[in-house]
Amino acid sequence: QVQLVESGGGLVQPGGSLRLSCAASGSIFRIYAMGWYRQPPGTQRELVAKITSDGNTNYADSVKGRFTISRDNAKNTVYLQMNSLKPEDTAVYYCNAFATPYVTYSPRYYWGQGTQVTVSA
Repeated sequence: QVQLVESGGGLVQPGGSLRLSCAASGSIFRIYAMGWYRQPPGTQRELVAKITSDGNTNYADSVKGRFTISRDNAKNTVYLQMNSLKPEDTAVYYCNAFATPYVTYSPRYYWGQGTQVTVSA
């Protein structure tokens, strides 16, 4: 139906930057909101940022001013530019999309497999 594939994670020093990408593929009728969640070790998954199809954004307080979410609707891709990274940003980052596939015409949430981001000296 809809597959999400993340890329761009890795190891970075505190104060550094990373850019995550997430491409949606499959038989997609429409993608509504897309977003990024993260799950630090031993904690629950939490919202990082999300963006609607017309570009409205929402951020977790902990990342405001440091992270920027954007999307390319023509490519069905969402990005997360992460600057001024801190050790507490260490987590598995998951891409999320609320989309309607042609096969069902029923919108639902989809998740990527996750990409590890580690911020450490």
